Parts: sequence; structure tokens; C-alpha cells
Amino acid sequence: MLIVYEHPLSPYAQKVKISLREKGIDFETRLPAGIGTGTTPDDFMTGNPRGEVPFLRDGDAAIFDSTIILEYIEDKWPTPPMLPAAPLDRARVRLIEDVMDCHYEPINWGLGELNNFKRAAGELKDRIMTRAGEQIAGLHAWLERELGDRDWFNGDTFGWGDLSVVPYINGSAGMGFAPAEGSKLQAWHKQAMARSSVSKSAEEAIASVSGMQDVSGAVEAGLFKREYRDHRLEWMIKSGGLDVVLKGIEKDNIRFTPDFS
Repeated sequence: MLIVYEHPLSPYAQKVKISLREKGIDFETRLPAGIGTGTTPDDFMTGNPRGEVPFLRDGDAAIFDSTIILEYIEDKWPTPPMLPAAPLDRARVRLIEDVMDCHYEPINWGLGELNNFKRAAGELKDRIMTRAGEQIAGLHAWLERELGDRDWFNGDTFGWGDLSVVPYINGSAGMGFAPAEGSKLQAWHKQAMARSSVSKSAEEAIASVSGMQDVSGAVEAGLFKREYRDHRLEWMIKSGGLDVVLKGIEKDNIRFTPDFS
């Protein structure tokens, strides 16, 4: 059985699940026991030195990093293809994925810090939220330009570019920053959400939100380690959240780098 270790809210994991579902590949999802506590079991950590989701097990194969997993899936199950045929188009959708993973993701992650984990309140929260909204609007404008007159980011059919965008649009929409009414991006989003591969992953994410309040309590008790990837740390500081970072370091023993020991 193909196993995807994940958290339903992870956009990186959602990309992998959407690709597998588009290809009709059966897989099992598992939420790593003790995720976020630093005490996840060996079956998750072995072959996964970063200790992050998603993590794919295919028999003896152990593969981490969402983009590398997507490449593996495409190589092993090439039909239907998620990558366009032309080299330039392939490069274009990979660039879209990179912008989403490195620039959109930290904004959504920061919004989660503020709204789910209650990292800031009052004027500080309002200031960071405003900055996040401005940046999301800029990314939405960029995405509209990338979409152009195409039906999909991939071109004529749904694919790599689209599955790389939709988890992030859903994430920010859930925080009050949806595509503008009547925009091309909104029309694309509705079209994407009509696909079962996308709607199923979105439903799983929504169902997991109710458990975030419990996690928030674990954070407050110091039982849950928040992990700042470098792009998240950079975004939070640049967006006025240095105090949020410093408070987290003092209170929660935040991890900045994976432990390869």
C-alpha cells in the first residue's frame, strides 16, 4: 500500500494527494503520531530526516519533500500527465509551484499563527493581518497574469500548475482573503473546486480545523513545537512580527532547522 504521511491542512501534502487522486492511484493517509511534539515514531522518521509532511512510503521507497514526491509520482505513474508537454510550459508551472511554496505559503502560515494559535492580538495582529492581505492581493494579481487566457494554469487541462495553486487559495480564503468577486482567478478557483480530487482534499482540510483549538492549547502549555522554515521566519519578521517570533522562542522552544541527529 502506498502511504502518505500528512496533515490535512498542509498545502504541501494536499498537492501530493490531488496528484494521486487525479491519476486514480490508491493510497492510505496517516497522521504521524505526536506530530509537532518532537517525539514522532521511527516509522515516520526513518528515511525522513527533516521530520516533515508530506512523506511518501512506496514499499521500500521512502521519499520526502512535496516537489520530489510529485516528480516520483509523475515518473512512476505518467498517465494522465500532470506536467505539460512542452519544456517551456513545464518550466512555467514549476515556477508557479515555487512561488506558491516559498512566497504564498508563509503568508498563510502566518495567518494561522495569528488566528489558530493566537500568537498576537490587538494592534499587532491587525497590522500583520493588513500586511498579509496586501501581499495576497499582489499574489492574486500575479496569478491572474500567469493564468492569462488559459482555462487552467497548465493550459488546456488541469495539472501541476493548478494543484500547486489551489491549496494556497483555499488556505487564504479560509482566513478571509478569497479571490476578488468576478475575477478570472475566482472563476478558475470555482472550476478547480468542482474536481473531486481537489474537493476531497479541501474537505479533509476543513474537517481538521476543529482540532486546531486543541493544538492551540498544547502550544500554550508548551507541549507543541512550532517550526519556522526559513521563508516563514523571513516573512514574519518582514511583516512586523518580530515580537511574535521572539515570544515563541522564549515560550515554545521553536525549531528553526531539522534535527539530523
